[in-house]
Amino acid sequence: MFAAFLLTLFYLVAVARVVDVGRVRDAVAATGPVAPLVYLAASAVLAAIFVPGPLLAAGSGFLFGPVLGTFVTLGSTVTTATIAALIGRRAGRNSAQALLGAEWAGRIDSQIQQRGMWAVVGQRFVPGISDALASYAFGAFGMPLWQMALGAFIGSAPRAFVYTALGASISDLSSPLAYAAIAVWCVTAIIGAFAAHRGYRSWRARSR
Repeated sequence: MFAAFLLTLFYLVAVARVVDVGRVRDAVAATGPVAPLVYLAASAVLAAIFVPGPLLAAGSGFLFGPVLGTFVTLGSTVTTATIAALIGRRAGRNSAQALLGAEWAGRIDSQIQQRGMWAVVGQRFVPGISDALASYAFGAFGMPLWQMALGAFIGSAPRAFVYTALGASISDLSSPLAYAAIAVWCVTAIIGAFAAHRGYRSWRARSR
């Protein structure tokens, strides 16, 4: 979905030239600090209802550029994590166990008890896991909100840069910024997959 979104945007910007990135950013900049704050709030709510975060981050990069866009993406990510954790607390542990199953519920509970904030950081590095769903689960299992917010900030920073930078460089995907984003994505994906594998083996060894 993210690749399709980028290709469509690239076609509109660089091939068909229907969209002028410079004019769009000038129009956004003319609104002052309102546009970034509105986008941050809107994307936080959308991510909480499972709109894919990479699409929202790419949109942030397209509208605000790589620097401001990354901060908007990170702010949205932390806000989404806080919202989801608060709702998860309202839903309660029993609801989370019923949704996730006893095995996954046990893993999350163990991670929170042992590592707290670093469990959130580790989850953000693991590819293929919904950040919003994980935040709901962390909240249901009693993760303190400050640990949830700080863990989301630290763990999401690399991917926030990646997806925002790709959106920001949509008019030239062969730019150094785009290559840097792809390199960071590859490194974080490898680290996340390795950490997930080690964590799974450790959990299996303890459960025997």
